[in-house]
Amino acid sequence: MADDTRSSEVRRGVLFDVDGTLVDSNYLHTIAWWQAFRRFGHDVPMSGIHRAIGMGGDKLVAHLLGEGRDADQDIEIDSTHGAIFSSFWPSLRAFDGAAELVRRCADDGLVVVLASSASQDDVDANRAVIDADDAITAATTTDDAGNSKPSPDILQAALDAGGLEAANVVFVGDAVWDVIAASELGIPTIALASGGTGEAELRDAGATLVYRDIRALLDAFDDGPLHALMASGGAS
Repeated sequence: MADDTRSSEVRRGVLFDVDGTLVDSNYLHTIAWWQAFRRFGHDVPMSGIHRAIGMGGDKLVAHLLGEGRDADQDIEIDSTHGAIFSSFWPSLRAFDGAAELVRRCADDGLVVVLASSASQDDVDANRAVIDADDAITAATTTDDAGNSKPSPDILQAALDAGGLEAANVVFVGDAVWDVIAASELGIPTIALASGGTGEAELRDAGATLVYRDIRALLDAFDDGPLHALMASGGAS
C-alpha cells in the first residue's frame, strides 16, 4: 500500500542554470569571447558580449557579428572561446550559498538538475567548484541539445534527464535568454541578478521572481518558491 502511494507521487524538481547562477563566471566568459573575437579580427565591445552571455555559442556569434559575417569562422571562434575559457578554470568560484541551496533543494525532496549547455569539460569544472554532486541528480551539456538558448532544447533535455515534467519544476537562471527559453516550455523562472542583468530587465523578460543572488534565494528558502513547489505537491 505504501509502495503504491510512493510510486504515484509527482516528481518535482528545480533546474539550475550554471554560469552566472551557481558559478561566478559570466565576466570570465565575456573576456574569453572578447579575446576570441579579436583573434579573428573582430573588435566587439565587452558590454555587448556580456549582454549576450547565456546564449549558446553559435547564436552568440551570429547575434554579435550579424548576417554580414564570414559564417565559416563561427565554429572556430566558438572553439577559441572555449580554449581561452578553459585557462580560467582555476579562477572559477561558486557563488556564496550555491552548494547549500542545491543540497537544501534535494533535502526538501526536489530533483536537482543542472541545465547547462556548456561543454562536458566546462560542466565538470563547474561541478567541481560547486561541490554538491551528492545532491545533483543529473546535468546536461551542449551535446544534449540540437539548438542552444534562447531555444528551449537544453531545458527539455534537463527535464528528460531528471524524469520531470515542465508543469512540476521551476528554473533558476540569470539571463534574459534563460527566461525566454523557460517560457517556451511554460516553466516559471526565478531569476538572479548575479550574472549582471538588472532586475527590471529580467522581470520584463518574464521572470516570476528576481533575487539578488543565490544567497538571497537561500535565505528566503522557507517562505520562497522552491520550498512552496514541494509543499504544493507533497505526499498525500
